[in-house]
Amino acid sequence: MACGTVALGALVVASACSGLHLQQRDDASFVRGPYNSAFFWRHREEFRFQGAIHVAHALQHDRLQLTPLADHEVVDARTDAEYLEAARHPPLTGPTMMLYGPHVGQAIWDLYRAIDWTHQHHEQTYDILMDRDIAWNEKAAWTERSVHAYLARQPGIARSEAPLDVTMRRAGVMGKPYTTLFRNEYPESNDFFYMAHWWHPVIYEAVMISGNDEEQESAVHDTHALTPHVLADRPKRMLLSREAMPRYARLSPESANIFDNLHMLHGIAYDILAYEGWTMDEKRRELDRVIAAMSHQPGDEQLARKFALPYPEMDPRVYADWMRGSDGEMTRIMFEMLEEMWPMMSPDGSREPPAAAVEQMRLKLQPGMQPGEVPGSLMEAIGHVVPGMKLDPTSMQPGTTPRKMIDAMLAGWQRRYGAMLDVAPIDMSSDPASRPALAASGPSEEAR
Repeated sequence: MACGTVALGALVVASACSGLHLQQRDDASFVRGPYNSAFFWRHREEFRFQGAIHVAHALQHDRLQLTPLADHEVVDARTDAEYLEAARHPPLTGPTMMLYGPHVGQAIWDLYRAIDWTHQHHEQTYDILMDRDIAWNEKAAWTERSVHAYLARQPGIARSEAPLDVTMRRAGVMGKPYTTLFRNEYPESNDFFYMAHWWHPVIYEAVMISGNDEEQESAVHDTHALTPHVLADRPKRMLLSREAMPRYARLSPESANIFDNLHMLHGIAYDILAYEGWTMDEKRRELDRVIAAMSHQPGDEQLARKFALPYPEMDPRVYADWMRGSDGEMTRIMFEMLEEMWPMMSPDGSREPPAAAVEQMRLKLQPGMQPGEVPGSLMEAIGHVVPGMKLDPTSMQPGTTPRKMIDAMLAGWQRRYGAMLDVAPIDMSSDPASRPALAASGPSEEAR
């Protein structure tokens, strides 16, 4: 057969030698259990809202790839309006990524497999918590079963159970030419996803404070009722599971970390798709690299509980002030990574990044463009204010792993946190009794 064709049964298509990359299309179904569809039957409104979030995630891929970055303001406003419409009129069930993002899915199928598979894990773990027929003291065992199945049935596709502190360093995206483009150029759409990454964990936490009985309906309803307020005054960073669902993170740190790793993959994928300096094939190579770096690797299971709880007693029914701003766990991780990388980047041998670099980092981590912020990616901005900054041009190429930078960051994490105590398990021996919410929470004065 000629180099330009490949036979797939009766179908003949262009082969890889003409630039087409074929990815395996096998997929896995969710694990059967007595809890299946408990979320759908018990909390129908919230179940459908989750579907609206999935619509937005799927749409965003094609929107970024198929529209010029120069049109970002118009596209961002139009896209956010579509997301708000989906939130007002959510679908009956959650769509797969391919339904609303078919263009990117044809080229980068493994990205969609990773997202859809983790969305299934979301639904499975919601179902387990929400099924009134699974005793409270059996929730942990059923959740562990779900985590095991998730990790075992899609090797290389399942997100890691290690904390984001480790997997973000392994991804090695800080020095790439795309990092922060999405949050800076598409702030409204970006902040819709920051809202979504608030919503997912607080729904888990609403169940964790209320248990199996009828208190669960009240707690989930009251938490979801905050959504319009949060949409009007959205978080300015990606909230991590340890912040927004500390009790569930103690019940299943593996599941909590899996969700953080998915949410970070969303942001990295959007940055890459927004970047106009690479072809689709180059973007696929880079995403394949990131997907692999943030998937399960031997030893990750030993790291699952290596995180602290900033707000262990948080109430999910309250949209607290600490949730709104750009400072938090994700910001801390990013600044640590910059410090760990800097000795290899410094033009003058300094061990710590100068104030100008730190300030550009602070501005870049905020959605939109701030006064004094240099346009472009994170490293473009830092390089502009630190002339002579060293970056290996090879490591910035698509699909290339910046090994030295990653090793330096992982060594930094080991120095900082290698000896930290595991976060303690949570007592699940008896059904919790929820307390009245600490305070009503609406939009901030600024949002009003």
